[in-house]
Amino acid sequence: MTAITKPPSNLAQLPEKDLMPTYDVRDIVQKDGQARLVLDEAVYTLRITRAGKLILTK
Repeated sequence: MTAITKPPSNLAQLPEKDLMPTYDVRDIVQKDGQARLVLDEAVYTLRITRAGKLILTK
């Protein structure tokens, strides 16, 4: 997984120091559009819906 080197155009107007790492979700999720994320001991599922929205569930 790599950070996007050029941020999306809507982030370009922010001062450079305000930019946080930006990732393309499609690089994170598997072919089925889902990925597991772990925070401490909790496991979350991130998925892309058919409508192109993101859903994060525990």
